[in-house]
Amino acid sequence: MTAHDPTSLERLFHEPSRLAILSVLCAARDGLSFTELRDACRLTDGNLSRHLKALEEDGVVRIRKAFVDAKPRTTVALTRDGLARFSLYLDTLSSVLQDAKRAARQEQDSSRAPRPLGAHA
Repeated sequence: MTAHDPTSLERLFHEPSRLAILSVLCAARDGLSFTELRDACRLTDGNLSRHLKALEEDGVVRIRKAFVDAKPRTTVALTRDGLARFSLYLDTLSSVLQDAKRAARQEQDSSRAPRPLGAHA
């Protein structure tokens, strides 16, 4: 059985706010407005902007600015590459967590095993 290397997780995604942003965007095929995304992730404007800048610079999200009814609207969507990379991240994270769960179970089972007389814990 192969243990998956936790250090192989893409660090760009391994941050709670970015994980939330990308998880929300996965369910939004056409993207979300900045406001919808901000509210769904419970982030401040500045915090969301900072994370989106990092994700956009790495090609994970696409940010479009347009005017709708004479009002500015920013729409954020996952890029095809971003979706593929995030999916790989999720698969790797799932494998790492399964490995950890299995190891914890084995450790727990071995700690329940009867000890020979005179053995110390």
